[in-house]
Parts: sequence; C-alpha cells; structure tokens
Amino acid sequence: MRREVRRSGVFTRRALAVLGGQAAVLGLLGARLYQVQVTDGARYATLARQNRVSLRMIAPVRGTIVDRFATVVAGNKQNWRALLIAEQAPDVARTLDRFSAIVPLDARARARIGRDIRRNRRFIPVLVQDFLTWAQMAEIEENAPDLPGILVDVGETRVYPFGPTLAHLVGYVAPPTPADVAADPTLALPGMRVGRTGVEKFRERDLRGIAGAVQMEVNAYGRVIRELARQEGTPGAEVTLTIDTALQQVAMDRLGGESAAAVLLDCRNGEVLAMASAPSFDPSLFDTGVSAAQWHDWVSNERAPLIDKATVGVYSPGSTFKMAVGLAALSAGAVTPTTTFFCPGYFQIGNRKFYCWKRGGHGTINMHTAIEQSCDVFFYHTALAAGIDRIAAMAHRFGLGTKLDLDLPMQAEGLIPTRAWRRAQGHPWELGETAISGIGQGFVQVTPLQLATYAARLATGRAVQPHVTRAIGGVALPGGQATDWPLLDLPEPLLDLVRGGMFAVVNRPQGTGWTVRLPPALGVHMAGKTGSAQVTDVSQAERARGGYHSSKMAWKLRPNALFVAYAPFDAPRYAAAVVVAHGDEGASAAAPIVRDLMVAALTRDPAGRAVAPGGAAGGGGSGPDTHPGASPGPGPLAAAGGTT
Repeated sequence: MRREVRRSGVFTRRALAVLGGQAAVLGLLGARLYQVQVTDGARYATLARQNRVSLRMIAPVRGTIVDRFATVVAGNKQNWRALLIAEQAPDVARTLDRFSAIVPLDARARARIGRDIRRNRRFIPVLVQDFLTWAQMAEIEENAPDLPGILVDVGETRVYPFGPTLAHLVGYVAPPTPADVAADPTLALPGMRVGRTGVEKFRERDLRGIAGAVQMEVNAYGRVIRELARQEGTPGAEVTLTIDTALQQVAMDRLGGESAAAVLLDCRNGEVLAMASAPSFDPSLFDTGVSAAQWHDWVSNERAPLIDKATVGVYSPGSTFKMAVGLAALSAGAVTPTTTFFCPGYFQIGNRKFYCWKRGGHGTINMHTAIEQSCDVFFYHTALAAGIDRIAAMAHRFGLGTKLDLDLPMQAEGLIPTRAWRRAQGHPWELGETAISGIGQGFVQVTPLQLATYAARLATGRAVQPHVTRAIGGVALPGGQATDWPLLDLPEPLLDLVRGGMFAVVNRPQGTGWTVRLPPALGVHMAGKTGSAQVTDVSQAERARGGYHSSKMAWKLRPNALFVAYAPFDAPRYAAAVVVAHGDEGASAAAPIVRDLMVAALTRDPAGRAVAPGGAAGGGGSGPDTHPGASPGPGPLAAAGGTT
C-alpha cells in the first residue's frame, strides 16, 4: 500500500513537472506569438508587404515647348528601357553578366552603371539600357527570374521635330551631372534630363515637373505580377514661344550654308518671331549620345555650328551704326539736319588717312544723303563732333553693347567703347579711334539680336525689349505693347530724319539698298541700312595701287555683311537684322535675306497661314558699304584707316 502511495506521489510530481514544462513552453510560445503578432505585428506586416510590393519613383513627363501657333518644337517619345534597382539584386555584377547575354553591354556602359549605383541610393533605379527593341524587351521579361533587380519600363525621349532649324533657340537636354543630382536628388531617376542651352535651360524649372511613384506586386522571383497603385508625377508645364516656325524656316533656308544669323522682331511688343543661327546641329543627339566623330566634326568646323551667333556672336556693326552716331551728334547739337561736310573720298587726321568706300568721294553731303549713300567721311566728321562718350550713351539707349532683358540663358554684351573703358586698359583715347567708331568699327562690337532691337527702337522711338516666351502652362506672360515701352526721350524730328535716310537707302535709286526694295504688290515700303565691316588690315600701299578687292580674298579675310531694317515704313510692325560672317557686302549678302524674311512676314495672316507673296523683289546686286579704312574686330585701328 505504501509502495503504491509512493509510486503515486512520484507520478504526480512528474506530471506536475511535465505540465509545468509544457506551461512554460506554451507561455514562451504565447509570449513570442504575442510579440510577433501584436508588439511587432506592424513591422512584420511591413516586411511582408515589402517582399511582395516593389515601390519606386517615376520620372515626370517633361513639358513640351510649342510655337505661337501651338506647333510642337520640343516634345517626348516613348521607348522601352531596362532599369536596375540595386537593393533587389544580391549580386549586381552577376545580374549584369546575365543581362549582357541578352543585350550586350560594353565596358563603358558597365562603368556608367556602376558609377550611377554608387552615386545614387540603392532603391533608386538606374538606367541599364535605353531604346530596347520589342524582341529584347520580351526576352528580358522571359528571363526575369535570372535577372533579379532588372525591370523593363517605358521611358521618354526628347524629340525636336524641327531639328537644326530651332536648335540654338529651343536648346537641348542631356543627362544630369553629379552637381545637378546633388542639388536635386530626383534628377537621379532614370529618364530625367536637364536643359543645357536655350529655352530648355532657361525654363528648366517650369519644364521639369515633379516625380511620382508606383507600387507593383512581385512574386518570389521578382517578376512583376501587377501594378497595385500609381501616383502620377506632375508633368512639366507647356511653354509657348513667340516664334513662328514658318518664318524661322524661311530664315534658316535663306541663311543656307553661310556662317550667319537672322533675327525678326515684332516692333510693337518685342516678340521674337524668328531667330536663326547657321550652320546648326541636331539637338536630339545630346539626349541619345554624341559620338566622338560627330563632336570632332562640330568643333573643327570653322563656321562654328554649336555657337548661337544671334545672341552670342559679336560683330562690328559697320555702317548700320551710323544712325546711332548721327542721333548722338544731333541730340547734342553738335550738328544739325542741315549741316554738310565735304567728302573727297578720304578724311585725314594728322598724317593718317581714313577712307570712304567711294574712292572719288561724295562731294558736299548732308545727314539724310549720308545715310542714304552711306558716306563714311560724313560720319568721321560727325563722330568727332559728337565725341565717343555721347556716341556710347546713344548706342546704349538703342540696346547696342548692353545686356538685353532676354529670356534666354546666354547672350553676349558686346562693347561700345568709352574714354573710361580705354583708360582702364592703360591707354589714352585717340581721335582716330573716335573717327573709326563713327562707322561702326574699331572696338565697337554688337550682336545680331542687339541690331534687330536697335532697328525696332529706331522704328518706334521706344525702348522695346525682345523676348521669346509667350506663355507658361497656358498663362500668358506680360509681353507689352508699343505704348507700354518707355519712350527713348528723343525729339521726333530727329528720329524722322534718320528714318527718312533709312527709307531712301532702300527706296531711292542712289540708296545702297535699292536692289532689295519690297515688291510693289505688297503696297508697303521697307526702311533699312546696309553695312560691311572689315576684319583684316589693308595697307595704304595696297589701297594706293588698287590692290584691295575683298571678293578675291580668302573667306575668313572678307568683310562681314550686315543689314538692319523695319517695315512697313509708315506703321512699323517688323524689325530685322542679318549678319553674314565674311559675306563681303551688306547689300548683296545680307540685305536680300532681310527682304525675303520681311516679305514672308508681311504676307502671313494672323492665323499663321501663308498667303501668296505677290512676286519677288529684284536681285541682290552689290552695295558700296565695305569700309577699307576700318579696323578689324575689337583690336587696334587698322593701319590703312586708323591712327594710333
């Protein structure tokens, strides 16, 4: 009996021990379950969701750029591309090796991918290969389990329907640099591009947009099952330009293969209707990649296709500068509308001779006729009467040698010299430098855009400012009409005097631009001024023996040809300027281009449809505005015409 009692006690203690152990195990298990399901439930749910859901940011659609009639000049095109999310690839190198078996990657591409991975956070996708074919995309999807971290996406490529025609004005985009990404990390997203030149750069913030995000369900192999949610980014704003692509095309066609620039403005509000620079380039190549051969071809071309000659190119204005010189002297009372000077074909200061383009001279001549026939000697006298500082002040008033309030990222300021400027260089100002500045040479440097602005201000008497943007996101920008621009504060009779001279240039048989008058069928007249600016010295000995023939010189030694104009004369609407580098004479090289551009502008109705022009004007002819007495560029005075 006692043995049974002892055996029962032992069993009871063992049972209690087992039960206690079980209770402890169950307690621990329960505690662990509580911790997993309650305390850490949210964390594990998130981890599970992360294993099932792939979240990535998506680049916004870049805003389009359109012309004044809503024609797209910079848009987007979809293309297939392969991306890599580094944090989803246990072995990036192995993944890229397998990818290369489908779409070959060269060493340069591998290096770029590695650099992008190191530069960005590991959850940000990096571009592996762009512009995939349908077959490549399908094979990548088929091999998705062997390509962890790789996904196929639809990207955007920047396209420029008008290519070289608008390349300098619209600009181009390119992949962001490390500095760009440091300033804005969203630029690390695949497909993001940054404007580098033109409107693309100036309106970058408006065009860029805001990034979005997409959630995708993936299986254990990383294959995308479905898209769970998408938060679209905010597309960039549409930018509407003042440009008329039809007029832009006319300008580019007329510039042809020359090294040249053309600008056409609306005199009333400063809208740039056309701004062409030739030769040009294909801007889309900067998005897809410029080859070494293409880059070498561009930079080795002596006609500089990458430079926007309309805003960055600087040239001596030659005789187109004479109206500013005349107004400087007239407004100061240094000369009057009836003042005359005698032109024997040269002007002498000390032992130096400054020549007129007309070897026999113009005889006794006044301001009106001097503009009409472009007499150099008259403006040598006039410049000395006005003084260089008054000339500079007047030129600045007309937008020459200044930075205009232009909505583009780059423009050259040019130069209108003054005594103070010359002293700052450590040299005194000489009388001969004033004389040579009187015909727009020596140190005087301006841009084609400044020349067009100058013509618009001459036509209206107001401080018209050029601009190229009409609206952003459908909201019109303040453009201003003629009455909104401040007056230049010049007496109207003085402006009428130089305007009359410009009218005679084109519409009188003795005028240097007579051959480019507008067709009679248009019923309106154009006022203008020819100009040629020498770019090399011509010795007095060469001139004396008749050895100066610019047309026989090598191309880079020929004078630059210029023409400025506005029309209609009685109610100005359009102002234009053309510069043809080494084009020789303004009347034969630059003026016909302006004439044809004016005809195109005057024969287009408000809806932008082309109207029959009613005939073409006469041939280009040749003009007498090459100034052999002038000096080249911003350097010292030419030996043949200046003094030191």
